[in-house]
Amino acid sequence: MIIPAKNEAVALAGLLARVKNVLPDAEIILVDDGSTDDTGEVARAAGATVVRHAYSKGNGAAIKSGIRAASGDVLIMMDADGQHPPESIPALLEKFRSGFDMVVGARTAAGQASVGRWAANSLYNRLSSWMVGQTIEDLTSGFRVVSAEKMREFIHLLPNGFSYPTTSTMAFFRAGYTVGYVTVEMPSREGKSHIRPLHDGVRFLLIIFKVGVLYSPLKLFFPISLLFFMGGVGYYGYTYLSDGRFTNMGALLFTTSLLVFLIGLVSEQITMLLYQRR
Repeated sequence: MIIPAKNEAVALAGLLARVKNVLPDAEIILVDDGSTDDTGEVARAAGATVVRHAYSKGNGAAIKSGIRAASGDVLIMMDADGQHPPESIPALLEKFRSGFDMVVGARTAAGQASVGRWAANSLYNRLSSWMVGQTIEDLTSGFRVVSAEKMREFIHLLPNGFSYPTTSTMAFFRAGYTVGYVTVEMPSREGKSHIRPLHDGVRFLLIIFKVGVLYSPLKLFFPISLLFFMGGVGYYGYTYLSDGRFTNMGALLFTTSLLVFLIGLVSEQITMLLYQRR
């Protein structure tokens, strides 16, 4: 059980009691990410193993510290703010044991923090689903059960910020591992969210494109190349009909289209070599 926490002392005592009630024999690792309140002390009093960061490194860095400290074969990850109900863990474990490598607790629309966050997450889900070629029901949920061995394959890819769920989900899909979802009713979080919507929203998009390029470069490069090519065709048609000539701008658009496609092709070959080494 890996629980990253920063200044979550208010919600933590009740959460850990519920976790122990559901999984009395689980190894519980609370990663205190530089908290300035009694988060670590509350966790120790509840019987959790506490890994403390001397200063705040980020949610993803806390997850990585928890993965390194964990000794089990199955990892359960959840937030410390009380939004992820421990009572749903058995349902996630049941699906995991049926042959999945990762099972994610997917939020309903009512479980989103706001209408804006729901709209943003819906966009992320659609975009990432297109990138990996599979349906992703909840890209940013941190409530999940995962194989420890397979999760450690991608620990070097996980960012230190709030987008470790994005990276790990897309990485599992593109690596050919089996990812499943269980719908979970999640209450509103207790305390203040550490996510900055605009800043972290842009970061989520960058993570989606970064992981997409890492595992399927042509998925991104080919549409961009096609866009430039169609722009070149359209511009050439316009200049031919109006002036009867082929302009430098038309040549630039066609050349850019070719260069983008070749970059995508080379990236695809590099990705294949990476897989062969693995």
